[in-house]
Amino acid sequence: MEALACHAGAVTIEDLVRLRRARDRMDREYAEPLGMAALARTALMSPGHFQRSFRKAFGETPYSYLMTRRIERAKALLRRGDLSVTEVCLAVGCTSLGSFSSRFTELVGETPSAYRDRSHEESTVIPSCVARTFTRPRRNRY
Repeated sequence: MEALACHAGAVTIEDLVRLRRARDRMDREYAEPLGMAALARTALMSPGHFQRSFRKAFGETPYSYLMTRRIERAKALLRRGDLSVTEVCLAVGCTSLGSFSSRFTELVGETPSAYRDRSHEESTVIPSCVARTFTRPRRNRY
């Protein structure tokens, strides 16, 4: 059986296929209430095994990945400027405005309100495929 070498240990190709299925679900259903148990069932794994394997395969926890997706979508909604921060928070599947704002600030480097209020005209001339690469929220890693 082939295995993919990862950060600590190895993830089998079969596990990687199942993990990608769960990751794809997070990409599609980011605004839905996705618990670890439901995501683990998608990957046909126990919750503990799913969390450990996901981190080995993708370098971050499933929760961190899901929140990054939500913040990425929140940035797009905030750039439009027609929704309040609270409306955006709920639209992307977050239930706590405080947690949403904290995570947004951690990943983006400014508050959701400050991000919404500043001009985003410079990004309108960048092709969307390039913009996605540079506007994806990233955790500050030291």
